[in-house]
Amino acid sequence: MSKGKVIDLRSAIELLKSVPGQLIETNEQVDPHAELSGVYRHVGAGGTVMRPTRIGPAMIFKNVKGHEDARVIIGLLASRERVGLMLDTKPGRLGFLLNEAVKNPIAPITVSKAKAKCQEVVHYADEQGFDIRKLVPAPTNTEEDAGPYITMGMCYASDPETGESDVTIHRLCLQSKDEISMYFVPGARHLGVFREKAEKAGKSLPISISIGVDPAMEIAACFEPPTTPIGFNELSIAGAIRQEAVELIPCLTIREKAIANAEYVIEGDLLPGVRVREDQNTHTGKAMPEFPGYTGPACAELPVIKVKAVTHRMHPIMQTCIGPSEEHVSMAGIPTEASILQMVDKAMPGRLLNVYAHSSGGGKYMAVLQFKKSQPSDEGRQRQAALLAFSAFSELKHVILVDEDVDPFDSNDVMWALNTRYQGDVDTVFIPGVRCHPLDPSQNPVYNPALKDKGISCKVIFDCTVPYHLKDKFQRAKFKDVDPSRFVPELFNK
Repeated sequence: MSKGKVIDLRSAIELLKSVPGQLIETNEQVDPHAELSGVYRHVGAGGTVMRPTRIGPAMIFKNVKGHEDARVIIGLLASRERVGLMLDTKPGRLGFLLNEAVKNPIAPITVSKAKAKCQEVVHYADEQGFDIRKLVPAPTNTEEDAGPYITMGMCYASDPETGESDVTIHRLCLQSKDEISMYFVPGARHLGVFREKAEKAGKSLPISISIGVDPAMEIAACFEPPTTPIGFNELSIAGAIRQEAVELIPCLTIREKAIANAEYVIEGDLLPGVRVREDQNTHTGKAMPEFPGYTGPACAELPVIKVKAVTHRMHPIMQTCIGPSEEHVSMAGIPTEASILQMVDKAMPGRLLNVYAHSSGGGKYMAVLQFKKSQPSDEGRQRQAALLAFSAFSELKHVILVDEDVDPFDSNDVMWALNTRYQGDVDTVFIPGVRCHPLDPSQNPVYNPALKDKGISCKVIFDCTVPYHLKDKFQRAKFKDVDPSRFVPELFNK
């Protein structure tokens, strides 16, 4: 392996160790029950986490209470700069990188057992003393959570009719020694379609959960339709990012595959007709912290995975995240940016210069579109671009449009445009009654009686672009273009 090349979680960690400020480790014992996440909130969670928090380094806990042989890493993707490092591109170009990867996918391949690092240690569920809660150090993020959650599990399953496979990250709660509940956003996940087909036929659905993998896979897994329609295996996007196919290995107890170099793999069956209350062990009424910044309600009925085996590498590294953290912004937001770039560029090439799925929306609710009007007939196209963005990603709620001289990644610059290039009565477009994402608590008939159902929203366009015929009236102050590195090289020669 060449220095700096990322092929799995361990090589990603080695890369970050070589870059000051990107990774810290601690030998201080930590309790995975609420304490671990409580610490990282202050170190580097960011996102929509209640303040105080900040963007900071990823963190490895090397002394996890109750799990002597394991380490836990959190926040690997909780910084756009760090994601750029691990995907080998500039942070502002990540959306373009993923867009190209979607257009040039490289399908995963199946390799021999000799390359199955994830099966170095095997635990079968029928062995005496088997307990997934003791084998997998899944944190409980807050004291009122329904239980320990696997938050970075790459769930892999196949269509029982076509055999086409899909990978997605889901909310997975450890319920007993060999049972995990699995949350599906209603009508929005391909694995949900596979599960429903299997259940209708009275059959279980084999599923593998790979934890601790190349971060390119975690980003790629978060694409959604229409960019990746059913039958599109998102692991092929990760292959394109690395220019090398993702390697899969056959599972030991089910007819499914898993990621060969994962730190942990859980093998099991999604059982037909079996449901469990998500907070059956705590009765708190709460699930876990979600990306909007609130703790989601526990579901009354969730499908159940019956675990058949847990396999892992020697001295495994558990990977986790805080739901509302900047990590979610990276995983959900960067694929959203790529999807918007792709759809708008097909309709009006060259006009959309960049997109930022803003941190305050968890990477899902808000996007800033940098749009260039080059001729009089471009006036109004910026709003068409916003409408296309809503189509590219159905869970998007707010779009802010800015001109080419505004940095979409700089919130102060965007707010400047809102303050000087926007009039609320003429530059706001309301699109009421559109399906969005159910975890936004304001999208509820209790909040607004005009809403017909939970999860329906009023989408809004904030057009902060200058009308084309007035562009010469809105020129920013022009400073002399100089090379500042001659005066302060420590700031600019990096």
